[in-house]
Amino acid sequence: MPLGLITGIGRAMRRKRTSSLIILSSKRAPRDYYKGKNCKPTGFHTRKGGYVLQDEKLPRYVVPDLTDFKLRPYVSQCARDATATSRSTESVSASK
Repeated sequence: MPLGLITGIGRAMRRKRTSSLIILSSKRAPRDYYKGKNCKPTGFHTRKGGYVLQDEKLPRYVVPDLTDFKLRPYVSQCARDATATSRSTESVSASK
């Protein structure tokens, strides 16, 4: 009886297989598996290998009118943070 108890504890403490924790991809799945990119289909395939787009399935983007909008659409990559430079000079002068 104690031997069965010891083997039962050993089975419970055993690690889970790492292969079951790996994310499933098309390279690790069966040959006909297709994961996709989480996109909705915009049409359907025909019997002869063509593809028919359906107008009701195409995405529609609603863009507001921005004629009198004050901000610009471009943000510079080399923008300077003026508040950070003034804070750093205040902290240096306060520590002296």
